[in-house]
Amino acid sequence: MTYSQVYLNGKACLAKAGIESPAFDAMCIFESVFNMGRQGLAIRGEEDAPNGDIVTFNDKIQERCAKRPLQYILGKWSFLDLTLEMGEGVLIAREDTEVLVRCADEHLRGRLNPTVLDLCAGTGAVGLGLASLEYSATVTCVERFKTPLSYLRKNIARNHLDERVSVLEYDVLQAPNPELFQPVDAILSNPPYIETEALSTLQEEVQKEPVEALGGGKDGLVFYRAIVSQWTPLLKPGGLLAVEVGEGQSRQVAELMEAAGLERIGFRNDFSGIERVVFGTAPRNDG
Repeated sequence: MTYSQVYLNGKACLAKAGIESPAFDAMCIFESVFNMGRQGLAIRGEEDAPNGDIVTFNDKIQERCAKRPLQYILGKWSFLDLTLEMGEGVLIAREDTEVLVRCADEHLRGRLNPTVLDLCAGTGAVGLGLASLEYSATVTCVERFKTPLSYLRKNIARNHLDERVSVLEYDVLQAPNPELFQPVDAILSNPPYIETEALSTLQEEVQKEPVEALGGGKDGLVFYRAIVSQWTPLLKPGGLLAVEVGEGQSRQVAELMEAAGLERIGFRNDFSGIERVVFGTAPRNDG
C-alpha cells in the first residue's frame, strides 16, 4: 500500500466516524507515524509504505474514530512556540488560552524580573507560555494532582525552562501558605469552570479529559471565588490578576474582582469573539 493510499484510507475512516476535521487529524497522525508532512506526501505518495508503520497508523486512526482526543494519541501538542507533552489525566492546551498568556505579557512588558503564579497549572501551558515570552519572568506553577504534575515537570525540562519555572504541589482552593508564597507581580489561571450539570453534555472527546480539570462546581465559579478572595492579596501594588473563563461567565467574574477591590477591570476576546479572559489590577499605593 502506498503512502497516499494509507493517508486517504485513514481520512475516510475518520470522516465515516464523524470526526469534525478528518483531513487535519489524519495528517497529524500520518506525520507522527511516518515523519512525513503534506510536502513529503506529495513527493513520495506513490512509494510503498512500511507494513509495520501502516499497522501503527491504522491503530491510531481507530483510536481517533473511538473519539480519543487527538492530542492524547499524538502524546504532544504545540502551544505558542512550545511543544507540550500530554495524555490521559491532563487538560488539553487549547488555542484560546493563548489570549490569557498574551494579556499577561502585555501587562508585564517592561517590568524588571516579574514574579508570576500560574494557578491550576496542569501541563504548564500558561506558565511556560508566559516564561517563553517574558524572558526575565520567574514563574511558579501551582498544581494539586499527581498526573498533571508529572507532565508539568516533563514540559518544563523539555522546553529548557528549569531555571525560571518551578512547581509547587498545592490545592488552589486552600488559602496560600505564607511560608510558601510571597507577593507576586501577576497571578494567572485557567481553572476548571464547567458547571456540574453541563459536564455530561460536553463533546465525547472533551468528556475524556479529567473531570478535575473541567468541573467548576454547581455554577462553575468555585475556583474564581477562591482565587479572588484568597490569592489576590498576594499581588503587589499594580499587580495583575488574569483568568480564563467559560462562555457567559466574564461579567460574573468581573463582579467578583470588583467586589474584592481590584481596579482597571477589562476583558479579552478569544479568536471566536467570545470574552475569554477577565483581568484586573491591585490598587497602587499612593504614597
